Amino acid sequence: MIYNKIGIFLTEVLFSELSLPSDILEAISDMGFVNPTPIQAQAIPYLLEGRDIVGVAQTGTGKTAAFGLPLIAMTEAGGPVQALVLAPTRELAMQTADAIDQFAKRTNGVEVLSVYGGSPYGPQLGALRRGVQVVVGTPGRIIDLIKREALDLSHVRMLVLDEADEMLRMGFAEDVETIASSVPRERVTALFSATMPPAIAKVAKEHLTDPVNVTVSRQASTTATVRQTYAVVPFKHKMGALSRVLATRTADAAIVFVRTRQDAEDISIDLTARGFRTAGISGDVPQRDRERIVGRLRDGSLDVLVATDVAARGLDVERIGLVVNFDVPREDEAYVHRIGRTGRAGREGTALTFFTPRESARKKKIEKLTGTKLEEVAIPTPREVSEFRARHMIETLGERIDAGRLEMYFDLLHELTSSPDLDIYDVAAALLAKSVGDEGPVQEPDVRGKGRVRREELVDEEGNFVAATFEPGRDEPRKAARAGRREGREGRFSNGAPTGAMRRYRVEVGHRDGVRPGAIVGAITNEGGVDGRDLGKIDIFPSFSLVEISGELNPEAHSRIAHATVSGRKLRISEDHGAPSDGGMRRGKRPFGGGKFGGSKGGKFKKKF
Repeated sequence: MIYNKIGIFLTEVLFSELSLPSDILEAISDMGFVNPTPIQAQAIPYLLEGRDIVGVAQTGTGKTAAFGLPLIAMTEAGGPVQALVLAPTRELAMQTADAIDQFAKRTNGVEVLSVYGGSPYGPQLGALRRGVQVVVGTPGRIIDLIKREALDLSHVRMLVLDEADEMLRMGFAEDVETIASSVPRERVTALFSATMPPAIAKVAKEHLTDPVNVTVSRQASTTATVRQTYAVVPFKHKMGALSRVLATRTADAAIVFVRTRQDAEDISIDLTARGFRTAGISGDVPQRDRERIVGRLRDGSLDVLVATDVAARGLDVERIGLVVNFDVPREDEAYVHRIGRTGRAGREGTALTFFTPRESARKKKIEKLTGTKLEEVAIPTPREVSEFRARHMIETLGERIDAGRLEMYFDLLHELTSSPDLDIYDVAAALLAKSVGDEGPVQEPDVRGKGRVRREELVDEEGNFVAATFEPGRDEPRKAARAGRREGREGRFSNGAPTGAMRRYRVEVGHRDGVRPGAIVGAITNEGGVDGRDLGKIDIFPSFSLVEISGELNPEAHSRIAHATVSGRKLRISEDHGAPSDGGMRRGKRPFGGGKFGGSKGGKFKKKF
């Protein structure tokens, strides 16, 4: 007996005991799976019997196989579309389709297709014409394909609503209703949701028939491998705390969770300016850019991803060893989703949550939800950051000594230490300090106060957008320290990154392309090898943008940046010298104030912050 009378899972079972077809069992065996997870062991038998189910399960519990395996078992090779899976995000749709395709690899003739917005229609339309049996997609693109009469749902036998709570939160309620009404009533329906608010209960009541409720606890399967920590950080000190945590991390990569798209953008820019290899994503990032960012996170060319909850749904990257909740999630259940980005598949990970002094009640609710007491940790001090970096530098000295070619440096050190007033240990300590960016007792700004990226928009009298300026706020001591470092480097380059006086460059993407400053910063720093600290103000105009970069780009960096693409367009970077063609505004001046702008004669403008 596997279940008791109220459907609670009692004993460990094997996939071979779940009445799955032999070809599917072979595929599962190929993947190295023997025992189903609790959600799989409970859901699969009911779905194979043709029962509707409501599953309360979160990412990481194995729910894709819980509906994917019965879905393949119900699907006949060849023929029309027989199964439809709705997912809230493009990333989740792609990952789910890939998983189902793996389940079906021994089932000849079953084709799986993922469809989602932000990608060309051509390949998706072509695949539908050739014939697929399983479609996994986002609601918006599914609706578009139905309207084009390219997707026929009249033969669907199984409908899956995956992460239904997130779909409703993203505004897909009407699309879900339309799609659910477009498939035959004689079907099997599986609804999976991390939470069960009234809106989800209403959907289940309207579109499911006598469903079986299946609930599994996330902490039993995933949070056990995550060290859950927290720190009490006043709001204005969060950014400084974050940079110190990231500077002393031992994990390969980290995800920083924020609440809003604007926060993802602002914080990613600020972290890039501090020297971290960072990118930000939110739900409205174009699919091509999203795939490129996730690919860089996987291959190691990106170390920090700043993301909203929606953007990180379905994201599974092995390198992620640290999750930072910069903001406490609005819903306590979302906390479990976030920390599940690390500690997956038995790997160990760490989660750190910033609570403000007023959020102690939220901490208690999260501890009650997960059944785990959060461990308080201290934020590293500037001294500890410098020591961490210095020790790492010392660990690499052996390799440099073995490489040889140090004679010139011996001579320079001999010259320096020939003076009785200069001790060799002072010289070594100063060189080590400079190598880790320690310029002495300079007060660090309270970022997200003085140091937060400032956004200003210029609109006309009717409220229409004209231009925007993005400028990192930094305090005067930090500016002075940066200026001193640049003077000492005498304008030399390092890895293609320019140093020296600020120059203004033009890139051929603007507001009409939907470009955001984070994308421009990422392209210039990652493609051109420019240090984020050498970037200044960014002015975004309708069809182009102006970027301040310290010093002159060398030809190689200039070429790489020129060929980089943002929002589907090449940057084609060039140094800015004259008046722009857009709107008659002189370049080199801040896009605020009187005069002509955007074709308006002497019109009044107002700032929007």
